[in-house]
Amino acid sequence: MFPYTRHRRLRLNPVLRRLVRETGLTVNDLVYPLFVTCGSGIKKEIVSMPGVFNMSPDVALQECISVEKIGIGAVILFGLPMFKDSVASGAYDDNEAVQQTVRAVKENTKLIVITDVCLCEYMIHGHCGIVKGERVDNDETLPLLAQTALSHAKAGADIVAPSDMMDGRVKVIRAALDGEGYQNTLILSYAVKYASAFYGPFREAANSAPAFGDRKSYQMDSANRREALKEALSDVEEGADMIMVKPAIAYLDIIRELREKVDIPLAAYNVSGEYSMIKAAAQSGWIDYNSAVLEILTAIKRAGSDIIISYFSKDAAALL
Repeated sequence: MFPYTRHRRLRLNPVLRRLVRETGLTVNDLVYPLFVTCGSGIKKEIVSMPGVFNMSPDVALQECISVEKIGIGAVILFGLPMFKDSVASGAYDDNEAVQQTVRAVKENTKLIVITDVCLCEYMIHGHCGIVKGERVDNDETLPLLAQTALSHAKAGADIVAPSDMMDGRVKVIRAALDGEGYQNTLILSYAVKYASAFYGPFREAANSAPAFGDRKSYQMDSANRREALKEALSDVEEGADMIMVKPAIAYLDIIRELREKVDIPLAAYNVSGEYSMIKAAAQSGWIDYNSAVLEILTAIKRAGSDIIISYFSKDAAALL
């Protein structure tokens, strides 16, 4: 009771605040996303994501080398294919941009390489699976996801990350990897991926907006909390080594709940719209960019995330 209890005593100066700080954010927590496309010498800024680029494999390799030098240990790759069709052929084409980049990065760095396993960028209709009429067919999509994950593993990916939200895909991917001798390739499942308004800039970057309808029949309803635990536990049971919550900022309560219920490593994806909002506000002089970045990433870590995938990763690494 006041005056004996003075909470402010613990905040008197920066050194003391650091000493009693409860949550530590380090560069070891961060994963840096990269968008890769076929060709050479390509580095095209994404209009809605200032400071983020579509890059050819040679440019992406140089970016990865610079990322490794500042202490970031892992990247996640998203592909922009040479062509699109109705069966996502480019997703499992060994000569596509993701596979080329994986090989180059593994040959020239010690980075952990994660690959996004999804079909939307490679489909003419922009949905995450085989479409019949205007419905995504869950079961017919599973073999293509397994084939894509296997192609990434053969290229050298350390971790494959299915983001499609098809039921049963972790089990099918695990079986395909193990059957071809890739027992040590990890699966980071986008176990809890909400249908979100915060994906807009990503869809510009990856040219992956649906040609019709939306993804609400397979991505989660933002109003649901209990369903998140069911999704996560299903993927753990099917063999996921890590699970992810996406987006991060609007779903900190979900991250917290899963951290208390699930023992495997937990990732959170600080998505494109979250990045672009902060960038736009900072460019308008409405907020301090560096302070906002560290506050947001610390909040994600405080909620319980072990791994943070963020477009802020490079900037944050320089601040930590």
